[in-house]
Amino acid sequence: MKLTACEPTAMSEAVVMEPPRTGGFLESSCGAGSSAASLDDGIVDTANESSEEESTGEKEEEIGAHNEVTCSAETETKVPAEDASNTQTVKAQRPNSLSVTAAGELGLWTSQGDAQVKLRMGDTGLAAETPLTVNQMFTSAVERFGDCLALSWKEGEQQKTLNYRNYYESCRTAAKSFLKLGLQRYHGVGILGFNSAEWFIADIGAILAGGFAVGIYTTNSPEACQYVAENCKANIIVVENHKQLQKILQVEDKLPHLKAIIQYKDALKEKRPNLYTWAEFMELGRDEPDEPLDAIISSQKPNQCCTLIYTSGTTGQPKGVMLSHDNLTWTALSTSRHVRLTDATQAQESVVSYLPLSHVAAQMVDIWVTMRVGGATYFAQPDALKGSLVNTLKEVRPTAFMGVPRVWEKMQEKMKSVGAKSSTVRRKVAAWAKDVGLQTNLTKMNHGAAGRPTFSYQIAKKLVFKKVRKALGLDRCSKCYTGAAPITKDTLEFFLSLDIPVYELYGMSESTGPHTISLPDAFRLTSCGKEIIGCKTKLHNPDEEGNGEICFWGRHIFMGYLNMPDKTEEALDADGWLHSGDLGKHDENGFLFITGRIKELIITAGGENIPPVPTEDAVKEAVPLISNAMLIGDKRKFLSMLLTIKSQVHAETGDPEDELTPEAVELCRKLGSNATRVSEIAGGRDRVIHTAIQEGINRVNEKAISNAQRIQKWIILDRDFSISGGELGPTMKLKRPVVAKMYKEQIENFYKELATPTTPDNPLPPK
Repeated sequence: MKLTACEPTAMSEAVVMEPPRTGGFLESSCGAGSSAASLDDGIVDTANESSEEESTGEKEEEIGAHNEVTCSAETETKVPAEDASNTQTVKAQRPNSLSVTAAGELGLWTSQGDAQVKLRMGDTGLAAETPLTVNQMFTSAVERFGDCLALSWKEGEQQKTLNYRNYYESCRTAAKSFLKLGLQRYHGVGILGFNSAEWFIADIGAILAGGFAVGIYTTNSPEACQYVAENCKANIIVVENHKQLQKILQVEDKLPHLKAIIQYKDALKEKRPNLYTWAEFMELGRDEPDEPLDAIISSQKPNQCCTLIYTSGTTGQPKGVMLSHDNLTWTALSTSRHVRLTDATQAQESVVSYLPLSHVAAQMVDIWVTMRVGGATYFAQPDALKGSLVNTLKEVRPTAFMGVPRVWEKMQEKMKSVGAKSSTVRRKVAAWAKDVGLQTNLTKMNHGAAGRPTFSYQIAKKLVFKKVRKALGLDRCSKCYTGAAPITKDTLEFFLSLDIPVYELYGMSESTGPHTISLPDAFRLTSCGKEIIGCKTKLHNPDEEGNGEICFWGRHIFMGYLNMPDKTEEALDADGWLHSGDLGKHDENGFLFITGRIKELIITAGGENIPPVPTEDAVKEAVPLISNAMLIGDKRKFLSMLLTIKSQVHAETGDPEDELTPEAVELCRKLGSNATRVSEIAGGRDRVIHTAIQEGINRVNEKAISNAQRIQKWIILDRDFSISGGELGPTMKLKRPVVAKMYKEQIENFYKELATPTTPDNPLPPK
C-alpha cells in the first residue's frame, strides 16, 4: 500500500539520520505452610517466614528518563551499535548523553518548540519512506478517500457524518478561525473535552495553522489545566461544556497568552468577551482567504513539532512530549502496515472513539492510523465508560477495537455476572465451549495456523462464540487490542476461551504510541508482541535472566520535552536510543515480555530485585474477589500488600461505592459469606472472606522463589481505587507514590512490630 502525496516542502532542510548499525543482531523484539494471622487494625500478618533482608525499592522519581544525541547537519550520522561484550547488570549506568548541539546544527532532540530535528531515516524499507507533514497525509487521504465516511456521531437520535473531503475543509476553516483569533506560530491550542468531531477538527486545525495541538485530560483540576496551558503558551482553549469552561475561567487571569475560549457543546450560559460557541468560531474563518493559511502550511516541515502530549505527572509536573509531523504520519503508516489494516478502496475499517484523546494511544488509533487507511471513526457517548460503550459497539460493529485493561476486565466481570444467573445447562455448555475455545486458540498461538477447525470448535462457535461476539458488538472485529497498562493473564485467557484473542501492544507517549504490537499469527499470552515495522528494540544492561531496560529506536521517537532540556537529555542516551524505564526480556522467538518498571522495583537489602506487578497479578488471579492490589516493600524488612474488593461504581461520578459487584456477591456466597458490602469485609470483619484471601495469598507465597518475595502482611481497604479518588491515572494505571502517601498510616501499621518473626526456616533472632 503506497502512500501517494505531494512531495514535502523544503525537504532539503529536513535533515535525516540513518538507524543504528549493528555488528550482530540487535536484541530486537518483545520481551515479565500455615500462617500466623493477626486481625488487629485489619492488618493480616501472613508470615511464618521472614527474610533478614530489608528492601530499598519503589523510587518516586521516574527513571523512565532517558538520554539524547545530537549530530551534525552536514553529514549522515552512523550510530554505533552497543558492544555486546560490554553487557552489565541492570544497575549499571546507561551511556552518557552528548553535549547540546552547537548553533546551526540539528540533533536528534530539542526542547525548543520552534526547532527542527534530524529524522531517524533508514536506507531501505518503511524506515526510508519519504517524510510527510500532517497536511500532506490528509490531502492524500482526501484524494484517495474523499467521498468515504470519515467521522460519525449521534446528536440526539440523529446520526451525523462527515466524509473525508468535508472533514478536511472543516479543518481548514477551523485553522483560518484560529488565525483570525490570533493564534501565533508554535503556540498551543488546548482541547479540554470528550471525544467528538469538534475535538478532531480543533486538533488538526491547530496543526494546519502552525500551532500545537494540545489535549488536556477532562479529569484535570483547574490548576492542572493552568499548568498545561501556561507551559504550551496556549493562545486558544477549546472546551466541551460549561463544566470544563469553569475550570479555565478560574485560572484565566493567570494565562497571559490566552486570547479566546471556544465551547463546542451545549449553549453558553453566559456571554463573555472572547468566548465563542463552536458555530460562531467556525463562522469566523469561513470567508477568510486561503493564501495566508496556505503560506503557513507550505512552510511546515516533517521534522517540526505539531502536537504536544502531556504526561500524567504522577512523579512531578507533567512533561510536554513534542511530536513532529513525521512522528505522527510515519507511525500511522508503520502501524497500519504492521497490523494489516485494509485500505478503504477495498473495505473500510471502522473504530469507536471513546478513550481520552489527550492520551497518545487514542489519538494514534482514532485520528492518525484511521486517516492513513481511510477508515471511519464513530464517536461514543460521553458516558461510554459508565455503561453505554457496549451499546455503541453493537450499533457500529467496529473492525478494530482498543481497550485499556480495565475495559476488558469490566466486560469480563459483566459476562461472569450474567453467566452466574444462567441455568445449569447453559452454564455447562458455556464451560465446555470455553474449554474448547481456550485449547483451540492456545494450539493456534503455539503452533501457528490452527489447520482445519475441529468439530467441537465449530459447534462451540455456533452455540456460544458467535452469540458472545454479537452481544459485545465485536462480531466484525478481527483486531482487539489492549495497552496503556498491564493486563492480567486471567483476563486474556477468559477472552481467548471465548474465541476473542486480545492482542497486547506496548509503547509510550515518547514513541508516538506503539512500539510493539501482537498479531493474530504472532502473539503469546502476556507478551506485547514484536516491534512495528521499521523500529528496533534493545535491552540495556541485561541481567543473568535476560532482563534489561527496554530501549527504542525509530522514526516514532519524540523530539524532546518542551522547555525541559535536562529531562530530555535524561530520556535519550548518547546513541539516540529512547530509554523506556521498563524492564523486559525476549523469549527464544523474539517476543517481548514486560517484567517490571525500574522505578517500581522493590530492591531488598541483599540486592534482590522484586518487580511488584507479577506478584500483584498472582494475588488477583488467586483471589478473584480482589479488584486492586499494591505490593509494599520500600526500605522495609518484608513485603506487605494493600488490597481492595470489587465494588459497584457510581454511574455519574465514577466513584467506587460500598456495594459489591454482582460477581463479588456471588463469589462471597460460594465461600459461605453473606457479605454484600465492602464495609462488611474491610479490616478483617468477615472471617470467611479473610480466610479465603489468606489461603489465596498462601498459594502465591508457595510459588515465591525466596522468603524475601513472600507477602507477610495485608489489609483490605475501605474503598476501591479510582480515577476520581486519585489512586489511578486516566488510563487506569496505578499511581504508586500517590497510593503510598494516601495510605501511609495503614502501611506504617504493617511495620510497627520491630521484632523480626522467627520460623523453623528462619531461626535467626532479630538483629
